[in-house]
Amino acid sequence: MEVILLERIEKLGQMGDVVTVKPGFARNFLLPQKKAVTATNENKEHFESQRSQLEAQNLELKSEAEKVGKKLDGEKVVMVRQAGDAGQLYGSVSARDIAVGITEAGFSVGRHQIKLDDPIKAIGMYPVLVALHPEVSVSVTVNVARSEEEAEIQDRTGEAIITTDQEVDAVEELVEVLDADEANPPSETEAEDQAKAADAAAAAEEAAAEEISDEEGSEEEE
Repeated sequence: MEVILLERIEKLGQMGDVVTVKPGFARNFLLPQKKAVTATNENKEHFESQRSQLEAQNLELKSEAEKVGKKLDGEKVVMVRQAGDAGQLYGSVSARDIAVGITEAGFSVGRHQIKLDDPIKAIGMYPVLVALHPEVSVSVTVNVARSEEEAEIQDRTGEAIITTDQEVDAVEELVEVLDADEANPPSETEAEDQAKAADAAAAAEEAAAEEISDEEGSEEEE
């Protein structure tokens, strides 16, 4: 089935291209979404008469999408879900769920704009593309965790928490220690003292090693 594309379609063509697609794809997606019209002579003539106007509208929409994209790109969306210790979700996170999360963060997007091949079924950090316009896509990070606290830890470490409760507590303690170190870095004098102490320890180890070597040499001579 031949259709005229009314916008750029990835892996298919640019606005104005006449392409051949499967009838089901045209009827179920391209035509109802107004991304294309059937390539009849009448539609071809109408498109050509409206081409300049359609191209101008496309440029305006693209410009608006780029402005939104600058704010949305890199955004992090937390999805709290129940999961086992191995990280497997009791359910999944779908494109619709992600669209709702992004909308709640202040950006209006639909599930068809979320480029997710398969639902997310495990705890972790997932980069997901969002198509704001046929020519503008940005990436958001979907942080799937058992709780807001675990999501914060995953955000800090960049790794999924696939552990027991005791190990989670240990990770939280480690994060607290790191926070304390960042909040109270050693002074220049303390840093120098630490460096001197490290040098002294290294020198002591080297001297001990030489002494042991000398003793072994004396034993061999005897």
